[in-house]
Amino acid sequence: MKIINKVMIFMAIGILSTSCDVEEFSDLNGPEVDALVEDLSRGDLQDLVGGVFYSMRVGLGTYYDDVGVIGREFYRFSSSDPRFTADLLGKQNAVLDNNTFYITTPWAARYRSVKNTNIILEGLNNTTADFSTEELSATRGFLNTIKAYELLLNLNLTDENGIRLDVNNPDNLGPIVSKAEALSVIQSLLTGAATDLASGGSEFPFVMTSGFSEFNTPQGFLEINKAFSARVAAYQGNFPAVLSFLEDSFLDLNGDLDTGVYYVFSENQNDLINPVFFQQNASAAGARIVQPKFISEAEAGDNRVDEKISLREETITFDGLSGDYDFFLYTTRTQEIPVIRNAELILLYAEANITANPTEAVEAFNVIRNAASLPDYSGPQTQAALTAEMLKQRRYELYGEGHRWIDARRYNILNTLPIDRAGDDVFSKFPIPLTENE
Repeated sequence: MKIINKVMIFMAIGILSTSCDVEEFSDLNGPEVDALVEDLSRGDLQDLVGGVFYSMRVGLGTYYDDVGVIGREFYRFSSSDPRFTADLLGKQNAVLDNNTFYITTPWAARYRSVKNTNIILEGLNNTTADFSTEELSATRGFLNTIKAYELLLNLNLTDENGIRLDVNNPDNLGPIVSKAEALSVIQSLLTGAATDLASGGSEFPFVMTSGFSEFNTPQGFLEINKAFSARVAAYQGNFPAVLSFLEDSFLDLNGDLDTGVYYVFSENQNDLINPVFFQQNASAAGARIVQPKFISEAEAGDNRVDEKISLREETITFDGLSGDYDFFLYTTRTQEIPVIRNAELILLYAEANITANPTEAVEAFNVIRNAASLPDYSGPQTQAALTAEMLKQRRYELYGEGHRWIDARRYNILNTLPIDRAGDDVFSKFPIPLTENE
């Protein structure tokens, strides 16, 4: 039996597909998705995978503000909501609220994606459609890779407070587990997904968004899976595993630093725009302003500074904070946001080689440095010096992409992040949302 209102969903998809490219999908995150058809067809699968791509982008602006503000990459000015400059910066003994938007929004959005993948996986178990064994395997591999990635983003926020892994049954949710257990299960989920992708044949039985187009076959997407696994292994401090995963990823020391997969956006009324974009010289009603030390602590000649920021016409001041530069990593409302790209993989390769092969680490640093118009690394090859160089290159190459706060936390250098006002604090983690404990 088909779900109630499913026809209306398909009508929305049909209208949308006549006016835009295939990467733009209707929001399928309404209650209809929860009642997936008992007999999943090929058309159903395409529509529901489109819903996953949609839900992956919900709440992203809040997520990037969370990690970017606490990580002191930029300020988020909002005259209508001072919590961006008060709570997130620990102003005057402020604490992070467990029942407000900056944790509840991204937390719920990521679990919405997880729930959507679980629904489709259940539908695959029930389908009598003519999917081949390879197609079913490829789809499971794709969905479980996405599920692992979404869980990791929530863990990035709550860290040692942990996350909930088992959300299959909304009436009987699994426990919130520790960070270590969560990373282990996420890695296992990726490993199982990799096995499914490897057995997935040559094509997926659905079309991906354009942001994933370079890796839109099961074997291609397997390289994305391995890239995620390398990131998780780095978070676990397992650098031999990082190198092993990278061997099977899309890492290319000679390749384009921007090769990877991306969130895509459009101005179609049924789609989402880039949530991290603000016009240049925006007012304090809504602006992201570069934390000044990103500029003052940059190495002379680093072209990434000018590429990622924009000088304002005049200084902006709000809530005791001020700046002269807009955060301008994204210059249009439809510019893509990276999910993971080759530059990160090269830096993970360098990080994993700091102890194992310092010379190789330096070679990787030089790839990143030269692309930024910087000369080869000429410092000492001690572990401390190479670690400092790695963190610096990650800070500037991956600026605004959601890594700085996590890197500072995992290397225990949160105390080196700038204190913007006397009495401010640097938080290490978000609380579990209040509703999770009810």
